[in-house]
Amino acid sequence: MNGRPPQRDENPEGAHLPLDPLPGHSSRGRLERILRRGEFAVTAELNPPDSADPEDVYNRARIFEGWVDGINAVDASGANCHMSSVGICALLTRMGYAPIMQISCRDRNRIAIQGDVLGAAAMGVGNILCLTGDGVQAGDQPGAKPVFDLDCMSLLETIRVMRDEGKFLSGRKLTTRPEVFLGAAINPFAPPYDFRPYRLGKKIAAGAQFVQSQYCFDVPMFREYMKRVVDLGFAERCFILCGVGPLASARTARWIRSNVPGVHIPDSVIERLEGAADQKKEGKQLAIDIINEVKEIPGVSGIHVMAYRQEEYVAEIVDESGVLKGRRPWKREARRDDQLVAQRLEHILHDNVTETQAEMVKTAH
Repeated sequence: MNGRPPQRDENPEGAHLPLDPLPGHSSRGRLERILRRGEFAVTAELNPPDSADPEDVYNRARIFEGWVDGINAVDASGANCHMSSVGICALLTRMGYAPIMQISCRDRNRIAIQGDVLGAAAMGVGNILCLTGDGVQAGDQPGAKPVFDLDCMSLLETIRVMRDEGKFLSGRKLTTRPEVFLGAAINPFAPPYDFRPYRLGKKIAAGAQFVQSQYCFDVPMFREYMKRVVDLGFAERCFILCGVGPLASARTARWIRSNVPGVHIPDSVIERLEGAADQKKEGKQLAIDIINEVKEIPGVSGIHVMAYRQEEYVAEIVDESGVLKGRRPWKREARRDDQLVAQRLEHILHDNVTETQAEMVKTAH
């Protein structure tokens, strides 16, 4: 120990401002710092709203405060339209959250994607997850025209070149490079199984620095995958986060297994849920049990919690699994001026005083 106080991953001038750069880091974000320090990281997925109200985003993000190191802003997963990933990231960075912006190649060409990367980086987005994307036939607007100008590999390469070489795909130079930590998705549970570790190697070669896996409900299969990954040396070159999440019921598990491509749920998991008096509670416990197993697997650097329509369980799952080992991820602290403005508003509402918002903020400072 060097006697220094624990490092606080927040800019003292404001939670919405970037951190100071560190040697060997690609971004100024908290997620990369936590992983490079060797701490077990926790990320979660924000269910995007079908709404233009920013409070719908903030209400969903608040559930994760103090429990996760990064929040995935989903980009029209399943080819269903919601609030855009870049829009969610704009709202999250404004409040100091650490978003992971997902980019799907399905809906935009290389010109639009490169522009989004620059815009996101300018807003303070430090993490980008590169995805090929589900086909439009999977969503509720199958008549939409798919783009797929790039795929996950070429998208990783594109952003890596923008960041490391400071140029667009056209060769035109950037005046300021995007400082981003690059990620990708992996699925150890889809055939051909023997090829999956090598596909991870291809993504690392293209630029992936961290990956998040598909849901893990088969720990022995994941353990075998990780053994291959470690033997190939890939775990030393990339941070691997295992995807976990609660199942609401055996019926839900059967539906997901039949209708969501790439999700593997063994019969033993469904039987466990069917035998439980409270299937939802058992589904949460299943997620905790899986976390307790995968956190001990060599090469695993963290977990990615996907709790669709069960986001309220994320804090309980993370807490009861003990993966943080007493560490508390970033949480937005209430500012002095927040309280003063709230008091001033209360005064205006009850005493019929006329005062502008600008005057309230000025008084608070």
